Amino acid sequence: MSFKSKMLAGAATLALVGGVATVGSLSASAATPSCGHRCIDVFSRQFGTHHSPNFVMDVFRQGAKVGQPIILFRSSNSDPAEDFTVSFQGHVSEFYAAGLVSAAVNLHYGNGSTAGTDEPAFEVEYAPYGVESGLCVGTAATASQNQGVTLQGCGVSAKTVWILDSRDQPFTAFFGHYFPVINGSDTNFSHPFVLTYPSNGYPTDRPRPQLQVRNLTGFSNGFGPVVGTVPNTQLWGADFGVLR
Repeated sequence: MSFKSKMLAGAATLALVGGVATVGSLSASAATPSCGHRCIDVFSRQFGTHHSPNFVMDVFRQGAKVGQPIILFRSSNSDPAEDFTVSFQGHVSEFYAAGLVSAAVNLHYGNGSTAGTDEPAFEVEYAPYGVESGLCVGTAATASQNQGVTLQGCGVSAKTVWILDSRDQPFTAFFGHYFPVINGSDTNFSHPFVLTYPSNGYPTDRPRPQLQVRNLTGFSNGFGPVVGTVPNTQLWGADFGVLR
């Protein structure tokens, strides 16, 4: 049985439908109509909302190859570079059992956590026109400050695993349903490396600003969505449905 089959057999599906993180069946379509019900549109709180995401995750110049940069680009229902699927999904403990994240990551975010929260974890696969590429959003090396986010082989290592960080979600983001997202290769558990949009960039800039991983700032010290000042550049949402 393949790793993907093992993960999907009994694994919970991560859904951010309408901005609500839930466990349930994935019923969605995305950037292009042909991507169909399997796709997801990821956007930054810096530039949009669930009602109007404005700019969404995009593969630079539609390049389906390892190392291709991940950017944000204006939402479109005709741009296959914005087509992604949630490839593997479950919880941190399941990725740990499959050997894809470390014992330390499981201790802090999985079923070994003293907080008692086994966070959702997932991979995001590039799927232009709904065709799986085998390439997922991740980092080329273990997460480090200002490292660029690129396409990497799916299901190979923690570097393409992303963890929904509900414990460090600030109070205001709790009601808007926006989350920091930790890279699965993280080794810094006081200020984890999270998906970040460059603070001095804008999606229409040239050259296009590349998504990065950076240390989480202003988080709530693991006590849940009570206080915190996580910047919008480190808060993410996702919608399902053909982009308008």
